[in-house]
Amino acid sequence: QIKAIILSAGQGRRLLPLTENTPKCLLVVADQPVLARQIDALLAVGIDHITIITGFQMDLIEDLLQQRYANYPDIKTLFNPFYEVADNLASCWIARGEMNGSFLLLNGDTVIESALLQKVLNSTSAAITLSVDYKASYDADDMKVQLDANDWVQQVSKIVPPHQVDAESIGLLYFREQGAHLFRQAVEEALRHPAELKSWYLSIIDRLAKQHLVHACSVSGFRWCEIDFIEDLARAGIIFSSCHHD
Repeated sequence: QIKAIILSAGQGRRLLPLTENTPKCLLVVADQPVLARQIDALLAVGIDHITIITGFQMDLIEDLLQQRYANYPDIKTLFNPFYEVADNLASCWIARGEMNGSFLLLNGDTVIESALLQKVLNSTSAAITLSVDYKASYDADDMKVQLDANDWVQQVSKIVPPHQVDAESIGLLYFREQGAHLFRQAVEEALRHPAELKSWYLSIIDRLAKQHLVHACSVSGFRWCEIDFIEDLARAGIIFSSCHHD
């Protein structure tokens, strides 16, 4: 049974004033909150064991789950009390108890369609699978990825030198059993060092990639959108409007 962990603790300050009182994951894309779109896509591929890591305005997230998913006992939240002072590595630490067996890890601001999830679940077997897409050029905010000839990840960070960038991470990872174990271990190890509170979990993926453990899965052609800025919401609305059908 594959689980999913969704990292939704942050406020999303770059989306102010929209996120003044609303967490980023509850912003609406084409009439549906981002989180509901994520959960519906997961349910559509048969994943109903879903843990949402909450922080900012957690009550609103719990209200949404109560309204929409009361019949799904395995959809639950875990609160990250450090969301104001730490980055998403701390959310992974809060979720570490769920990191056994195989699981998907999804950023709370990445809207995806179920067909994209299916592609990742059917990807070449590897300890860790990083979902990537391609574009003509990458900006400072993109999570950039360098690949080898066989699509093994060489490095992933925002500061990969331009001539080494082959793709971008969309914010969705698939850990199969050994990968889940290694990632959990690495998360626990990292947070023994206070400086790592400010780290992204992708810094750990970057480290594991150096051990030839992380394979890329292209989701090119499938619908996804990362919501960091207000203009991303409009773009996501177009990508996910009802004139596109799943």
